[in-house]
Amino acid sequence: MASWSLPISLTLFSLFTNSFASTFTIANNCPYTIWPGTLAGSASPQLSTTGFRLDTGQSLTIATTPGWSGRIWARTGCMFDATGDGSCQTGDCGGRLECDGIGATPPASLFEITLGIGDQKDFYDVSIVDGYNLPLVAVPRGVQGVCNATGCVADINMGCPKELQVIGSDEGEGGVVACKSACEAFGLDQYCCSGEFANPTTCRPTFYSGIF
Repeated sequence: MASWSLPISLTLFSLFTNSFASTFTIANNCPYTIWPGTLAGSASPQLSTTGFRLDTGQSLTIATTPGWSGRIWARTGCMFDATGDGSCQTGDCGGRLECDGIGATPPASLFEITLGIGDQKDFYDVSIVDGYNLPLVAVPRGVQGVCNATGCVADINMGCPKELQVIGSDEGEGGVVACKSACEAFGLDQYCCSGEFANPTTCRPTFYSGIF
């Protein structure tokens, strides 16, 4: 059996896998509440829960299956009523506690994984291509072979340029709660690597990509 840990800022995601059974253990080490969300890929079943609350120090273990593919992220600044309707300042998924097949609204730091079957390899990454809301690290444990930690431990919100900032509401945390990608903020081909910039030759690093 293997394990992975994914610290989101002060939040830790742990992921336990092997060829026959897999579990994701998601733990909140932040000094505030988060609401993790999960989304399965098109060929994978949704997990038993697709959205839930974790107060500081709490964790939740979710079973999955070999070959599962999908993503996990954390929402912040959420308010939900007794029926699960509400909204989040970052990472919102359709205004529901359970995401139920709806992905994160950018910007949000994402953990993405495709689990292998049998002797196949697992593939995983931490992505901030759609922007950033919390630091996130994935740390595999007990896997066969050499699997390294990956992620983003920096607090990009602290250095986020004003034009990319997402400011929290008065009812929430306030201040900068997320940092948009330049593509999300401006919608220009040069930042989205689209149109005439849709190849490695023309899609060059920019001031904004250097921040991430």
